[in-house]
Amino acid sequence: MNRLASLALCLVPLLSLAQPPTQERWVVVTDLWGNRLQQVLTLELAGKTLSGDLDGDRLEGERAGAQVRFVVTDARRARATFTGRVEGDAMTGTVERPDPNDAKARARHAFTARRIPPRPPGPPRVLDFTPASYSNEFSANREPVLTLWSGDTVRTTTLDSGGMDEKGVTRALYGNPQTGPFFIADARVGDTLAVRLVRLRLNRDWADSLDAIVGRALTPRLAARATELGKPVRWKLDVARGRASPESSERMKGFSIPLRPMLGGLAVAPDFGMPPQSTGDTGRFGGNMDFNEVVEGNTIYLPVGQPGALLYLGDGHAAQGDGETSQFALETSLEVEFTVEVIPGKAPSMPRVESPTHLMVLGQAGSLDDALRAATSGLTQWLEQEYGLGLSESAQVLGSSAQYVVANLAGRSVGVAVKLEKSRLEALRGGRMQAPRAPDGARPGGR
Repeated sequence: MNRLASLALCLVPLLSLAQPPTQERWVVVTDLWGNRLQQVLTLELAGKTLSGDLDGDRLEGERAGAQVRFVVTDARRARATFTGRVEGDAMTGTVERPDPNDAKARARHAFTARRIPPRPPGPPRVLDFTPASYSNEFSANREPVLTLWSGDTVRTTTLDSGGMDEKGVTRALYGNPQTGPFFIADARVGDTLAVRLVRLRLNRDWADSLDAIVGRALTPRLAARATELGKPVRWKLDVARGRASPESSERMKGFSIPLRPMLGGLAVAPDFGMPPQSTGDTGRFGGNMDFNEVVEGNTIYLPVGQPGALLYLGDGHAAQGDGETSQFALETSLEVEFTVEVIPGKAPSMPRVESPTHLMVLGQAGSLDDALRAATSGLTQWLEQEYGLGLSESAQVLGSSAQYVVANLAGRSVGVAVKLEKSRLEALRGGRMQAPRAPDGARPGGR
């Protein structure tokens, strides 16, 4: 062996020692007596030694081949011991955790995990996604259809509320079937997900609605006269003219309204502890909001309650009046282009919508009174977080400048939106939402 080869052999162990730890990120799903707890696991492997964290709680352990064992210690010094096996991008095993009802006992649970792919190099991506299936639940249990990072843009399609596509073919069960969920890899529980609607376009020339008036809008006398209502109405969508007109009667022949495509459904998966929600329901997570400001050019802010947020969208409308008083809006299918951004922390108490001119908070609850309270509370939170206003100062802004609209009357819950012109806040600008976090040393997303 010559001296050069001998020197190279001596350098091999030194080079291996100089290698930085390998970092991996996983979504861990622990079965807690039939309840799926999802957490983000960060593992750093240096030789056989494991370190990292589970949702911020530090861990230590080791990996030998496919076998892994690590101990997680939380802020109260409670310890959970994970033992498992890695096969490709999957991990399975068991975890021993403190019994929540007996401080001296340990409970044993099964867990599974899937590896989160690393962020692709280069600038944010523009991805085309063709749905192969649809969801009738806003759920954390459905497998993601696509993994995104802050700054990524998706071009996709949605069905109408009855499950029909742009060709009039039934592709899913009626009840607002949703496209998704989209997993946003840098979204953590407690963050805010910003969804900017870049483009909403009609992809067929008709929509369906009803000649109904929702029960909440009926007096007893009007209800007695409305017994024959609820019949379907077909609307002609003239994209070239930007108008929609009903094909219901000769008297309505000259009636038309401007097209304003919107998404009735936009949501993230509900928090741990909440069951999957029907795509007809609403809440802090968003849902079947049917708010006619969820339109092209606006940004919707939703609280992240599960790792990856798990974003759903659907229930396209060609146009809708305030309240969706006919039970159905102008239900149709859409082409959708959206961009996602993750804002660290500051999770809103209720969905927020920002247009070029207005801040809007959508309160959603079982009654109009409760929805109004939720909207008002949500806007004061926004003014406090982003403009540094105390409650007295927020009250002065609300009392002089707020506008309230009934957003939705058609669902099991109702929506009330409070709007505020941004121009009135110009003199108070002290801090808008901070730039999205750049995960794992990557550059912030954005355009």
